[in-house]
Amino acid sequence: MDLLRAVIIGAEGTPYHDGLFFFDVFFPSDYPYVPPKVHYQSRGLRLNPNLYDNGHVCLSLLNTWSGSKNEKWTPGVSTMLQVLVSIQGLILNAKPYFNEPGYASTSGTQNGEAKSLKYNEKTFILSVRTMMYTMRKPPKNFEELVAGHFYSRAHDILASCKAYMGGVQVGRFLKGGVRDVDDDGGKNSDKFKADLFGYVKPLVIEFEKIGVKDCQKFMSPTPLKPTTPIPTPLKATTLKSTTLKQTHLNSPKPTLLKKLFTLSCF
Repeated sequence: MDLLRAVIIGAEGTPYHDGLFFFDVFFPSDYPYVPPKVHYQSRGLRLNPNLYDNGHVCLSLLNTWSGSKNEKWTPGVSTMLQVLVSIQGLILNAKPYFNEPGYASTSGTQNGEAKSLKYNEKTFILSVRTMMYTMRKPPKNFEELVAGHFYSRAHDILASCKAYMGGVQVGRFLKGGVRDVDDDGGKNSDKFKADLFGYVKPLVIEFEKIGVKDCQKFMSPTPLKPTTPIPTPLKATTLKSTTLKQTHLNSPKPTLLKKLFTLSCF
């Protein structure tokens, strides 16, 4: 076997949550003495510093980025599974902004965390677009997995969109509730909320095409617009936190959906 196709499900707590990210792999004739060649199906979108819009995957383990000897491909030690786990854990992480070497040193600073939040906003929008593109044209041999995955996750995805439009930080909406925000107190921008509103309806349409019911309840009654300053003083209000319940679906549960990593020849 010299060709492989893999899909990674975006992890909870990251701006990639509930998304499907496809990678095509080629094993050269001298593999495993050299690393495999991995191509990301970007659909023209760059949603991570390590994943280029042309499909290039920047990772030390693949020898496509500098790193120490232990971080690079080691014959007899490194494996394809290690590559996939590295992509999921090191690339598709909670704060991908800091994957960029020049920005890593700003992690934990007020300026760095603020820019990281903005990057996550952009990333989630691109992840939503990737979801729609994937449902419209699923990769060959993964049609059943794509339909089953988004059928079972549709309400979770829409609930997170509604929470983000309500001000919850991207990646902080978890199944069953909202995780505490960062100490920096950052909030989603009004532009992000308005942009996300524009993608919710097309996303609902794609979900309904694969048979998902009751999607309309997650749509806001009116579009969100950037807030304009109010000249009169506002009365102070005490906000109480609420717990958001997860909505479960009776999904078809296709066999392929049971695997975190689904691999097949194509």
